[in-house]
Amino acid sequence: MYLGTQVAARDDDDYRVWAQLGVKHISADPPGPPSSWTLEDLERHRDHVESFGLVLDMVQLPLPSKPIEQASYPDILLAGPERDRQIDAVSQMIENCAKVGIPAVKYNLNLIGIPRTELERGRGGSLNEAFRWEKTNRDAAPGLAGVLSEDENWERIDYFLERVVPVAESNRVRLACHPHDPYTPPGYKGVTRVLGTVEGLKKFVLMRESAYHGLNFCQGSIGEMLDNPREEIDDIIRWFGSRDKIFNVHFRNIRGGKLSFMETFPEEGDMDMVRSLRVYQEVGYRYMVMPDHVPRIDGRDPTGVAFAFCYGYIAALLEAFGADTAKLA
Repeated sequence: MYLGTQVAARDDDDYRVWAQLGVKHISADPPGPPSSWTLEDLERHRDHVESFGLVLDMVQLPLPSKPIEQASYPDILLAGPERDRQIDAVSQMIENCAKVGIPAVKYNLNLIGIPRTELERGRGGSLNEAFRWEKTNRDAAPGLAGVLSEDENWERIDYFLERVVPVAESNRVRLACHPHDPYTPPGYKGVTRVLGTVEGLKKFVLMRESAYHGLNFCQGSIGEMLDNPREEIDDIIRWFGSRDKIFNVHFRNIRGGKLSFMETFPEEGDMDMVRSLRVYQEVGYRYMVMPDHVPRIDGRDPTGVAFAFCYGYIAALLEAFGADTAKLA
């Protein structure tokens, strides 16, 4: 496993900074909406990334974490009249990634976005994302997705997987799906979200089973599904990792758990991230480990500094574990 990032580069200086910090592997998208990317766009983007000494490990399919109202290809999840055409376009993108040597793609199957309540103060006065069920509008009206049952949600997911997984398999491109973030009770905003529980994620990776069908394993999001993240998370990593279903790791921590949490820096939350990284190593995980969200801090480059702190934390753990492995050998 190795350090990575999915932060969008603001300009070429960010690529230079990642190279200078030792963040060699990245998930980064070409300019413009994914629905417009051509094979030539991907080739130019790959060449541009590699010109800084970086490796393009992954791009995002046009299935984002945003609410369905903002999606490029909404009919895939709404079962609309353009669904088959949009799935064909996603399949073509997967084929194009294979042609230019991009080994993995990430995506979301998200209808209501990422619900959060107001920001909360964290360490030193940082502003941190949070979700408190008691502060949400539990009677929020359904959006464009309407009222969607668990069974219908699974049917739509299976329709997509049935058509896309064989394309990924034949092209040897890993499909990494992000869990629903956070867990929400059935029927919230009209939707019963099936990838917001561990059992739902287990069912998902075993549907249309393939070595190229797995997860963008967000440890923060999965912690948000649990009553006791500190004690539960390691066995969950083992379950998915031992089956080779983890294709990317969002190394993010929280304080709290199911329906009540605040995001934190990695070393100050409830989950023991050192112990968790040991488990990723134990199960033979071999791809990127990256920050996901970070607290909002003060200063002239708050985002850059906050992420740089997380890169350093992950890099130090990886180096320490490598040294330990060498000693054991």
